[in-house]
Amino acid sequence: MASKSSKKKPNSKRSSSKPASSPMASPKHFHLKRFFILISILLPVCVIVVLGVSSNTSYKISSDHYSVKIYGFELVNEFPHDPRAFTQGLVYAGNESLYESTGLYKQSTVRRVAIQTGKVEVLHKMPDSFFGEGLTLLGERLFQVTWLTKIGFIYDTKNLQKLDRFTHQMEDGWGLATDGKILYGSDGTSTLYQIDPQTLKATRKQVIQFNGREVRYLNELEYINGEIWANVWQTDCIARISPKDGRMLGWILLPTLRQGLIAAGYNGIDVLNGIAWDSNKNRIFVTGKLWPKLYEIKLHPVRRQIDNKDIEQLCVP
Repeated sequence: MASKSSKKKPNSKRSSSKPASSPMASPKHFHLKRFFILISILLPVCVIVVLGVSSNTSYKISSDHYSVKIYGFELVNEFPHDPRAFTQGLVYAGNESLYESTGLYKQSTVRRVAIQTGKVEVLHKMPDSFFGEGLTLLGERLFQVTWLTKIGFIYDTKNLQKLDRFTHQMEDGWGLATDGKILYGSDGTSTLYQIDPQTLKATRKQVIQFNGREVRYLNELEYINGEIWANVWQTDCIARISPKDGRMLGWILLPTLRQGLIAAGYNGIDVLNGIAWDSNKNRIFVTGKLWPKLYEIKLHPVRRQIDNKDIEQLCVP
């Protein structure tokens, strides 16, 4: 995108600010660890209503006809992440590595990254005119969409060489995920698409709502245990959605991750974006655009009452 710094509009989604190029320094790492230790100590006595949620607490709220659970998290591990990577898609690749799609014009890539070190093992540089977006792995093929176009690409998983180019029927290309049979896509609206991976035609569309409001700006997607998880652009929230009927199942609130990075001096970071799932070891990985860290987290649902309006302020732009 040509310009974006705070609030997104349908045609002004992405930041074009130059990424920070300096690697994370050890003092910042120390302060970041200290921040999370402090958070864990204060959690039992803190109640964060609007702009924060404890890292091991979640809430249950009632919607019109069903219950929606609100999840906090436990920080399991943290790993280095390229602070210049404008993360748009994230997929677990096996063998302790991830596939990642990065954005920004003239800087977009598809890459395979080692989790433990953050090292880029294989990299495919996209043409300068394309802005990389969502990415998913189906069989031996990686599917990727691009921003402000209806064009996508298919890559070989071994060397990331482009195998094919396709067009899709979404209004734009933001997120992709798969259950191993069909593709799920997002275009920055409240619509979740189901897409035939052979024809690339949309076979179903669902409008996602919470408390009577459309959940706009569905962004990066991941399929996890029968659910679609979606980053919501410009928030610290992940929506948990039923792909069967589009029903909201829950919210995952992660504001302390971004807040911890800022407290450690990483002021050039952008929004939370990127979810990867290791189904063999039941591991969840999350990161953000220009974030120097990749996090492994574990969710902790706790039944406490919280008002729908507070969740709307946090998660529904």
